[in-house]
Amino acid sequence: MENDRKRLTITFLGTGTSQGIPMIASDHPVCLSEDPKDARLRSSILISWSKYSYVIDCGPDFRQQMLREKVQLINGVLFTHEHADHTAGLDDLRPFCYKIGEMPIYLNEITLESLELRFQYIFNKENRYPGAPSVMPNLVDNSPFFIEDLRVIPIEVMHGNLPVTAYRILDFAYLTDVKSITKLEKEKLKNLDVLVVNALRIEQHPTHFNLQEALDFVDEIQPKKAFFTHISHKLGFHSEVSKNLPENIFLAFDGLKISV
Repeated sequence: MENDRKRLTITFLGTGTSQGIPMIASDHPVCLSEDPKDARLRSSILISWSKYSYVIDCGPDFRQQMLREKVQLINGVLFTHEHADHTAGLDDLRPFCYKIGEMPIYLNEITLESLELRFQYIFNKENRYPGAPSVMPNLVDNSPFFIEDLRVIPIEVMHGNLPVTAYRILDFAYLTDVKSITKLEKEKLKNLDVLVVNALRIEQHPTHFNLQEALDFVDEIQPKKAFFTHISHKLGFHSEVSKNLPENIFLAFDGLKISV
């Protein structure tokens, strides 16, 4: 089957920022909300098609996310960058490694170097701890690559001064922790059906799009639909923010599934 005939199911495993919502020790009204859409685990998605499933990022809530969605198998992980809210769940790949053996992971060189330091016992070649997950690193640069039968286009965005890898698969693109992106990289985002991008809060932030910057970015890229993620409590209540968005732009929430 050709790529353009495939359908992707995207599950938003988490849609929160680095501290999640509710944030520890916070009495902010959004952190006290009883609306389940205001409760956000750290940002990650599950991409499923045919018999395959891949995740983008596995943060500290990865175990909880896998249990909630009753995921029985994943075939690989694509990492955006090194920060803990996107990588701290690496050890929880173990049950899936028991099933498939070495887990393919896709990441840029900076991220790999960071993980090799922080999870040395996973990457050791000798005297490995027998319970450690087995991973197979695949370095990502500017070149497209394949996961199973799908072509993936890496897109470099900047998270302040840190390069972050975004990904386009078919007519779906996932960008997180974006503050800036070059004109050349924007060219890779033409003719999207769905764009997912971060919208941290109302106020400006030095390393993330705020709400207005995210709205302006969607207006420039012109996808058919856009979903905002990597959201902090400072963006406001899900229900209130949602009703003020353009008709083709939505706030993602944990557990949301879309088809692309």
